[in-house]
Amino acid sequence: MRVKEPPFTKMLNLAAEKLGARALACSDDFFASMHNLIQPGRGIFIEDKYTENGKWMDGWESRRKRDPGHDWCIIKLGAQGIIHGLDVDTNHFMGNHPPQCSLDACYSRHDDTTEMSWEEILPRTELNPGSQHLIGIDNTKKYTHVRLHIYPDGGVARLKVYGEVQKDWSGISGDDILDLGCAVNGAKSIACNDMFFSHMDNLIMPGPGINMGDGWETKRNRTPNNRDFVIIRLAHIGIIKKLIVDTSHFKGNYPDSCSIDACLSYDDNIDRMAWQPILGQTKLNADNEHIFKEEISEHSPVSHIRLSIYPDGGISRLRLFGSIVKS
Repeated sequence: MRVKEPPFTKMLNLAAEKLGARALACSDDFFASMHNLIQPGRGIFIEDKYTENGKWMDGWESRRKRDPGHDWCIIKLGAQGIIHGLDVDTNHFMGNHPPQCSLDACYSRHDDTTEMSWEEILPRTELNPGSQHLIGIDNTKKYTHVRLHIYPDGGVARLKVYGEVQKDWSGISGDDILDLGCAVNGAKSIACNDMFFSHMDNLIMPGPGINMGDGWETKRNRTPNNRDFVIIRLAHIGIIKKLIVDTSHFKGNYPDSCSIDACLSYDDNIDRMAWQPILGQTKLNADNEHIFKEEISEHSPVSHIRLSIYPDGGISRLRLFGSIVKS
């Protein structure tokens, strides 16, 4: 059962494997692996698929508990951050969902689960079968790990932990070069005119795109001189010194060309942004990593960039390497 999505679902899923999240430990995953919790989507159901342990399920499922206690799973977030909401999804778990769950969180610089100091951020909460449970979290602390408890046992398809990346910039100098457009550093795609085939946030994920669906792709547009665009808030105000526009996996549907503008803004109101070009309209090739350095125009510090593609198509990754400007 789908429910109306609250605003926090527009934030980054800190528990996504593609962001770098990992399932570290669990009490039991006899029927279905804990690693499924951090996969994309809501999980699928294949009616006649079985394993040697029983029914194959696309989620985390423990065996039926015959002794006291309950089951749990610990996940390392892909990036440390503030948690604003959860999606505990029991999709396809009908007669085997947990009746209740709770969630703890902690901040830890290591992954030794035996020494983590936990605090509860979600008390025991009722769960329904085959349903998304979208739950807001009122907390401003920074966390690195979460622990999902299910009472007493059962299966959860996905756990999404929505929030804001909180990178520690104290050790980064103005001479360091890093990807200011990467989600793990705190960048966020905030707007686009079209993402019919795949989400704009894919552009800023770490690592290379794994296939054509793991990028940003717009629908075919027959309007003369059409331009599709996406706007990204940088992880930190800075100067862009190297650009990579990667069309990997896009062969018959790559954009003909692209351009990049930038601006300095202290909020995300795109109607007030005054753009300056930093890369003029440039031809692109299919399934190719395009690297630009000398082509970048000299510019003042910027906080947001706008990638435009002409007339439409797909981009796998956008990299925005630069140095930060501290206030």
